[in-house]
This record gives sequence, structure tokens and C-alpha cells, in this order.
Amino acid sequence: MSKMKCFAIVMSIAVVSLGSTAGQAQQPPPQSPNMSFFVTSAGPGKGADLGGLEGADRHCQTLAQGAGAGGKTWRAYLSTNAAAQGGAVNARDRIGNGPWQNAKGTVIATSVADLHSDNNKIIRANAYNEKGELVKMRGDTPNMHDMLTGSDLDGKAFAGNLNLTCNNWSSSTFGSAMLGHVDREGIADTVYQKSWVSSHMSRSCSQPDLVATGGNGLFYCFAQ
Repeated sequence: MSKMKCFAIVMSIAVVSLGSTAGQAQQPPPQSPNMSFFVTSAGPGKGADLGGLEGADRHCQTLAQGAGAGGKTWRAYLSTNAAAQGGAVNARDRIGNGPWQNAKGTVIATSVADLHSDNNKIIRANAYNEKGELVKMRGDTPNMHDMLTGSDLDGKAFAGNLNLTCNNWSSSTFGSAMLGHVDREGIADTVYQKSWVSSHMSRSCSQPDLVATGGNGLFYCFAQ
């Protein structure tokens, strides 16, 4: 075989190999256009300071866009108290009517009433983020099962004198947050420890304190 032919073969192999590597590097993230519910894969990184409801909604929309579901209007499942501009907002009133399904196609609730009943399917097996990955939960390292909600068991805001929303999701230094357990598991056999929406308060609103009690500044996103 001539040197010219050998050189041509080597170059062809190199080009094919390079093209294959480039193709792997450019693979898009999993797409879930029918998804209408997910747990955020990450928070904005400033603890419970989400930039208010507007910032939290924007975070949901951005994550959904990356998963191919950006054509819907996304809302964070968060309540605010009476100190918020415009008054209190109930998380349950801002997420549409349902039904909602996760990235794997499992319907987690058919309506707002179903979502806030014992019949909802927000459990360990269905706690997927927008990437189609299960959230790290109780028994995993690290445990991230705490979800920011600022809501009572019915998905409603607390009284205005209770700062359980970290200054209505605008502070990482003042107040605390009501948290839900996405896996519906806890250290005691109580309705609160098994609640996806209202399990316990956080130590504070900072990222380190959210992590310390089993969270990571994550929250639920629903398509209206």
C-alpha cells in the first residue's frame, strides 16, 4: 500500500472519530414536552431568596425550556403571606386546574382537589426533576427531600404574622420557610412528616441551613 493511501485512510478514521466525539458532546438533554410537573433540579443558589414569586416562576420556566416543555406557562408551587405586595397568595391557586404529569408520564394528580388529597401520586417513585432524574431523598446522600412551599397542608398561605416564606421568597437571611417532604417520609409517623407540602420549618433561609436539614433550596413547578 502506498504512503499516500495509508495517509488517506488514517485521516478518514480521524475525521470519523472526531465527528463521533463531537456528536456525543452535542447530545441535547432529554426532552419531555408533555411534562406538566417537576421538582427543580437546582435552586437559584441563594437559599430561599428566589427573587419573589416572579423569580421562582422564571426559574421554573427556564428549567422547563431546557427540557423541551417551555411552551407552557410554568408556576412555582409557593404561597406568600399578607405582607406581600397585593396580599397573600395560595400556592394551590396559582398552578392551574390539572391534570399534571411528571417527566416519565405518570399523572401525579388530576385536579387541585386531588393534588391536596391522600390520593395524589407525589411519592418517592415519582419525584422526578425536569431532566427525568429522581431527586435525592431520605436514605440518599445527600438527602434533598425538603421542598420550599410556605404553605399549610391545603396549599394555602399562613397568617400574616408568621414569616414562613423567607420574606415572601426575597430573603436568605430573615425568617424561615415551611417545607414539604417530596418522598412523604420523615423521622416520625405523623401527617406532617408524610406531607409533600407542609412537614416542618427550616432552620433559616440560607442555603447552608436549607442543606443542613435535608434540602437544597428546591421547589415544585406546575404548568398552568
